[in-house]
Amino acid sequence: MQQDRILGALAFLREAERLKDVLRSGHTSSGRRESVAEHTWRLCLMALVFADELGGIDMAKLLKLCIVHDLGEAIGGDIPAVMQDGKTDKTAQERADLIILTQALDPARRAEILGLWEEYEAASSPEAVLAKGLDKLETILQHNQGKNPADFDYAFNLAYGRRQTSAHAFLAQVRDILDEETRARAADSQRTG
Repeated sequence: MQQDRILGALAFLREAERLKDVLRSGHTSSGRRESVAEHTWRLCLMALVFADELGGIDMAKLLKLCIVHDLGEAIGGDIPAVMQDGKTDKTAQERADLIILTQALDPARRAEILGLWEEYEAASSPEAVLAKGLDKLETILQHNQGKNPADFDYAFNLAYGRRQTSAHAFLAQVRDILDEETRARAADSQRTG
């Protein structure tokens, strides 16, 4: 039985590798579009770096939530927030994609990953609330740091994820700093654009 679990896990990991090629709308500081895997990596790093500021949370759970939050995008890709029109149920699509992606895993591991993803989506625990807020902050940080196209809409970021980033006092504090950076980037792009 252990051999089957190992083979299933390896099959899953091979499929999850797709996240390295799924591109997001954000650009790195060198101007290359970032991948979902890169975003997830820095989201986890952000959670680790800010752990002491987040209060008595289960850090392992927070990291697990961060790791699985965009996992379904390995199948269906990323839909940038500015392109979400409400006609497509992004949550339902990601869940369906995650079910496909995890089919090779043993039932217990599959249920764990699906449960974590559902917890994240519903923001049903303090860790999930933090993961959602940190996700928005990482995106804004990348947009402020990235070498973006001339027509990049910095104003969008000033409203983006406001509900999630105001759910915790520390997230709101980080958001205030990032909003100032966003305003500065917008002003710079107006002068040089």
